[in-house]
Amino acid sequence: QVQVVESGGGLVQPGGSLRLSCTASNNSFIIRSMGWYRQAPGKQRDLVASISSGGTTNYADSVKGRFTISRVNAKNTVYLQMNSLKPEDTAVYYCYIRGDVWYWGQGTQVTVSS
Repeated sequence: QVQVVESGGGLVQPGGSLRLSCTASNNSFIIRSMGWYRQAPGKQRDLVASISSGGTTNYADSVKGRFTISRVNAKNTVYLQMNSLKPEDTAVYYCYIRGDVWYWGQGTQVTVSS
């Protein structure tokens, strides 16, 4: 059984920063990619950023230049550094870890508001 545990969400003012982290509970499988989706109220869940096992990154256009995804393979952990946050970044952020199947975190709320 693999559990995916997220942390780091919260309330921040526009222009502020947050760092999300996500860890898989065990390393009994090959991790192919890791990343983050987000879902705002009344909207679909969209990809924010992903990182492959080789370190190739992919970002949504709306976060390019502001967000940075990174991973520490030895810790089965992926991070999302979010800078210059905007109110439109407000959403529940979901981490995923993909091996042969997808594992999802429980979601962490990010609220950007003054």
